[in-house]
Amino acid sequence: MGNSLKNWSFVTILFVSIMIVVKCGQNENKTTELKEEALTKDQEEVKATIERFLFVAGNYNLDAMREMIVERAMIGIVRVKDGKRTTTTLTIEEYFERVKNRKIRPYYEPVRDYDIFVDDEHLAFVRADAILHAFGVPLSNNIDYFTLMKENKAWKFLSLSFTATPIPNDERIFDLNIFGESYAQAWCSQRPDFVALFYAEDGSLTVNEGTPAVGRLGVAKVAESFMTAFPDMIVTMDSLRTTPEGTEFHWTFTGTNTGPNGTGNKVKISGFEHWQLNDQGLVKESQGTFDAEEYDRQVKYGIKN
Repeated sequence: MGNSLKNWSFVTILFVSIMIVVKCGQNENKTTELKEEALTKDQEEVKATIERFLFVAGNYNLDAMREMIVERAMIGIVRVKDGKRTTTTLTIEEYFERVKNRKIRPYYEPVRDYDIFVDDEHLAFVRADAILHAFGVPLSNNIDYFTLMKENKAWKFLSLSFTATPIPNDERIFDLNIFGESYAQAWCSQRPDFVALFYAEDGSLTVNEGTPAVGRLGVAKVAESFMTAFPDMIVTMDSLRTTPEGTEFHWTFTGTNTGPNGTGNKVKISGFEHWQLNDQGLVKESQGTFDAEEYDRQVKYGIKN
């Protein structure tokens, strides 16, 4: 099985290359019509799989990534630097080893447009046009190509490749909404330092009028306390509201209290943070608010039915 999957990886890379050439010759109007059609169930599943993968990849959740990729998957990368293109190929395990040995920072990569081809309900070829952001600033236009195979009713990646073209400096404009989505993603990372990087070095986070956690180390400790108590925690951004006093980041938190001495109960609570941002677009001060009494009740007894 391992050798067959390895062969599949090289075959699918070739197929993707052919698909790119064919796509360039397609009639533009016909392509637009195809994009407007409703996605099939298989296409929806593939799209959800890719969005899940980009989410965990942006958090460098290697365990979650490994579960979604076959053992001998290949990665192909084309980058543009100083006007020149460089190419890199490596196995997924080689990629994981590289990540372990370098400094990593979170990124957020929303897809603007998909082309999804599903053959025989078990093989999918995908082109995804995405913009990679760091802390609300667009850095590169990534065209991602994925080949997936359905295995035991789940889609898994056989090969991954992408081209990364830098966004010109004068177009790297801070996007508050992307910053908020990225911040929420970081809270799901199980990496407290990722949350702290959204704060200025002297920034602070206060929860329910408690003692402010000052500096990135202090913010990371607050994030770590929640991540430890709720290993499966998910934070979603509900909305952003701009007020004369600053920005309100409204969120919903869900998780299961299975950390040390946990109750095993599920918790779902909403709240908001009131931000003051500095000139670099990082959080200078955050005042967090949520219903502590309801939170404690859910930890002890679970969510009301």
